[in-house]
Amino acid sequence: MSKLGTGLLRSVAALLFAATALGQAAGSAKAPAKNAGGATPVIWPAGDLKWVDAPNAPAGVKEAVLWGDPTKGRFGALEKFPAGFSAPLHWHTANLRMVIVSGTVIHTPEGKPPVNLTAGSYLFDPSGYKHTTACDKASECVFFIEGDGKFDIVMADKK
Repeated sequence: MSKLGTGLLRSVAALLFAATALGQAAGSAKAPAKNAGGATPVIWPAGDLKWVDAPNAPAGVKEAVLWGDPTKGRFGALEKFPAGFSAPLHWHTANLRMVIVSGTVIHTPEGKPPVNLTAGSYLFDPSGYKHTTACDKASECVFFIEGDGKFDIVMADKK
């Protein structure tokens, strides 16, 4: 092989080696720093959740608080309604977001027909939004709820 051919071959081999090394470096991200941001992981198997009577809620409603404090401000929790539960027309001061985990929650906006929300359904109740909430008689209802303020129930017919 000529000197020109050997030099060209070496240059191509060097370029391929560099491209391969750069590609591998780009594809392998560094692992994040240990405990980045100082957060502590939380791992709660379902059997370890602490279900208690939900304060400021109708009798029979249970909750397992995941973060925050529903009696004071922002929070996230799992809630349980017993089968056949029903709450009359009411509204909440905080915005609430819900994802149904099991059962069928029956949500009825004021003046509108009821909507059946089954597992995987999402609901956003803005502050002051009047509605009734019920749980189908077939089984209890479990849902994730997140509030941007403390949880309350204001009855629509409250004087």
